[in-house]
Amino acid sequence: MNAPRHNSVTRREFLWRYGGGLGGIAMAHLLGRHGLLAGSPQPRADLNGGLHHRAKVKRIVQIFLNGGASQMDTFDYKPELIKRHGQKFDPGGHVEAATSEPGNVLKSPFEFKQHGQCGRWVSSLLPHLATCVDDSAFLMGMASKTNVHGPASYMMNSGFVSPGFPCMGAWISYALGGLSDNLPAFVVLPDARGLPYNQKGNFSSAFLPVAHQGTVINAGAAAPIADLFAPASAKHITKQSERDGLALLNKLNRQHLEQWPGDSRLESRIASYELAAKMQLSAPELLDLAGESEATRKAYGLDAKETEEFGRRCLLARRMLERGVRFVQVWSGAGGPTNNWDNHADIVKELPPMTRSTDQPMAALLKDLKARGMFEDTLFVCSTEFGRMPFAQSSTGRDHNGGTSVTWLAGAGIKGGVAHGESDEWSWKATLGRTYCYDLHATILHLLGIDHEKLTFRHNGTNRRLTDVHGEVVHEILA
Repeated sequence: MNAPRHNSVTRREFLWRYGGGLGGIAMAHLLGRHGLLAGSPQPRADLNGGLHHRAKVKRIVQIFLNGGASQMDTFDYKPELIKRHGQKFDPGGHVEAATSEPGNVLKSPFEFKQHGQCGRWVSSLLPHLATCVDDSAFLMGMASKTNVHGPASYMMNSGFVSPGFPCMGAWISYALGGLSDNLPAFVVLPDARGLPYNQKGNFSSAFLPVAHQGTVINAGAAAPIADLFAPASAKHITKQSERDGLALLNKLNRQHLEQWPGDSRLESRIASYELAAKMQLSAPELLDLAGESEATRKAYGLDAKETEEFGRRCLLARRMLERGVRFVQVWSGAGGPTNNWDNHADIVKELPPMTRSTDQPMAALLKDLKARGMFEDTLFVCSTEFGRMPFAQSSTGRDHNGGTSVTWLAGAGIKGGVAHGESDEWSWKATLGRTYCYDLHATILHLLGIDHEKLTFRHNGTNRRLTDVHGEVVHEILA
């Protein structure tokens, strides 16, 4: 007859009760430090050299412009739109739009000029980023398989138009692990106005171990990292209660392992508690910008209302990269019909607030990384889920366009001042050098020292990849 088990509280119930507070976090951390956690995952090696070949990139910051940034109003200068403004849009093929009837050709209402030694055309909406074109490489013919926000966001983040697949940050965390024991490998900084389309689905680890999902930090909230510290009302958490809980958790942990050997969810939960305990020491210093110089704060726009929120997150991204976060994703724009790059109603009124909030901080981040010598091993990526149409929606709006958009990169391994691919004369569809998310992902993994065809995970009888069965490294933009 089997010995009776401790049934006053199950291990899962115990973790649920204590997990949000200091006691549970500290207990799990202490167990891990002393090797008492059954099935505790071993720390991964620091694979700076890459998995399959020598890496040029050690860490990444990605800016994601949520909503579909208009390429012909930012980087894709098209004189043909000026020439044919107000005329019927007739490219010689079938024309349809996602949410409207195709209107007449709509020129960009913003002035374009050439900048840098490379002569890159940039809109007047982006005066600060215009000074960075010689350090940047542009994918001018990025295309999507869909012009619907949710599927397109999934595609740009995970390589698939449907949910249930790991995002790029999760794949990178899975492949290379973290650079620091005190911070997550993959951090997400969402817009203060709300999460993007798909909510947290864009940061999911899906079928990869859950420890690789993005850690969401709400930079402007009173508690940026939820439940990191016990609430002030939890007076019952004392040193004695922690000691008692530690002993009980150890017992329940071993019992649980006997029942469910190899449960990756248990391992991931334990690992997250261990990390949380360390972050109680590291996070306050990380999130405190008081030590930054006045010149730095001004450069990022922290002294201006329009740029303060996004600028703060860009500055935090730099601090995270310095302290060992492998992949930081910074979002501009919330989900929904407004407060993002989804400019259906009036491109003249809706686009400038988005560029004013992001242009200076993004340029400051690029220049800060370069000044600190971080361009040597840091990759900067700016992307969006799709572009906009060259014809009017209503009178001055633009509809979704999966046919072409612009993605650009800078930093380690990137050949500055170059462009690959182009759209047609209307900026309607990508023509020469068309690229998809698969090619972008393959290129980023290549820079990290990873062959995208070899990074796989067995799931439901299939060796899954970030790039699915597609993807070519875009060598034309590599140094």
